[in-house]
Amino acid sequence: MRRDSWGSRLGFIFAVAGSAVGLANIWRFPYIVGQYGGSAFIIVYLACLFLIGFPVFMSEILIGRTTQTSPSGAFLKLGKSPFWSWGGKMTIATGFIVSSFYSAVAGQVLGYLVEAFLGHVHHFETTEQAALHYNSLMENPLWGLTFHGLFLLFCLGVLLLGVRNGIERGNKIMMPVLFGVLILLVFKGLSMPKAKEGLHFLLTPDWSLMTPVAILTALGQSFFTLSLGQGTMVTYGSYLSPKENLLKSCFPVIAMDTAVSLLAAVAVFTIVFSAGMEPNSGPGLIFHTLPWVFSQLPGGYVLAVMFFLLVVLAALTSEISALEPTIAYLMDEKGFKRKHAVLLCGLGAFALGIPSALSYSLLKDYLIFGLNFFDFASSLASSILIPVGGFMAVILVGWVWGISNAIDHLKQGSEDLFERRAWFVRYFWFSFKYSAPILVILVFLSALF
Repeated sequence: MRRDSWGSRLGFIFAVAGSAVGLANIWRFPYIVGQYGGSAFIIVYLACLFLIGFPVFMSEILIGRTTQTSPSGAFLKLGKSPFWSWGGKMTIATGFIVSSFYSAVAGQVLGYLVEAFLGHVHHFETTEQAALHYNSLMENPLWGLTFHGLFLLFCLGVLLLGVRNGIERGNKIMMPVLFGVLILLVFKGLSMPKAKEGLHFLLTPDWSLMTPVAILTALGQSFFTLSLGQGTMVTYGSYLSPKENLLKSCFPVIAMDTAVSLLAAVAVFTIVFSAGMEPNSGPGLIFHTLPWVFSQLPGGYVLAVMFFLLVVLAALTSEISALEPTIAYLMDEKGFKRKHAVLLCGLGAFALGIPSALSYSLLKDYLIFGLNFFDFASSLASSILIPVGGFMAVILVGWVWGISNAIDHLKQGSEDLFERRAWFVRYFWFSFKYSAPILVILVFLSALF
């Protein structure tokens, strides 16, 4: 059976950027910037991206492009032992687990987009009222399950069409729309009365807030923002031509991911400051603070619809990519047709995601190690499985396959660029062998403890 591939470099860039751009960019990045010193945190984050995020990202794409198969077969080919095959399978399982609970929380965002269209999220007088509205929806098990299922159906519709006609074409539509909505939100924020205060807060570094915890947070954000450690980038890399210029294909992805994070911070800071608040209210920002902010500002209805549309688009592109490694595995190694693999994955993700979707209603009193099911699944993935998967990928490239082999394959398709920029070899040699593995261990330990 002929294996799928990307139709163009632009299609690959949009698809991989769609995977990388998710809730971590639009939901999490603004509030941690607010907590940890504005542009001081951004500077440290960009340094971490250079030292850990980009190298691990490149190692996973390189593994996929070199082997042209799913993570299980890819790790086996380069590692040459069953242990590495099981390592690849673990990353596939990680992506599948992520897809289940991610769909549950993304379903909440989809539900809030519907609420915004109906005019229900821009009439709050206090943040407490916004929180009560959120809690009332979350306590309704039918609401959570319905939007968990609807969100997955949208994703499966794209996945059924295949790599070129589904993932690539879908991202070519969704990513420009996402950027368009985000830019409109930025312009709206900049036009507001206290926009200068928000920009001043964002652009003025407060180094006193750059504590060890803040640095570890920047490390984690630079790692988690790129969908690493879950088989996605290995799978997407496997759909590339073996002669594709990886630097020209991958650097724009990092630039787009970073741009979305920064633009989201500008939009949130200017809008929230104009309502007389600071954007450091933690994870409740998206469902508690922002709906109240929309209620205080002119054009609150339009702002609410645009914002939740933005977050839904980001979640859709990320969820699609989280499911694709399992689909590729079933097709490459089990002989499934795409239709059957997609339907099986969709049903499995829905079933596994049911406890997460019910974690704040029917199952709120069922705890695992003191956590509800959603928090447990999220913690398991982010604290253990994803860091371990990213660590295995960069160790496979830098130490098992061999750094010389890795650099030689990395140069394929971009020999001229490496000749003009000789320092690229030193950068990748150092990051594959030392900086990335060491920093992934720090991410793992900080997430675990």
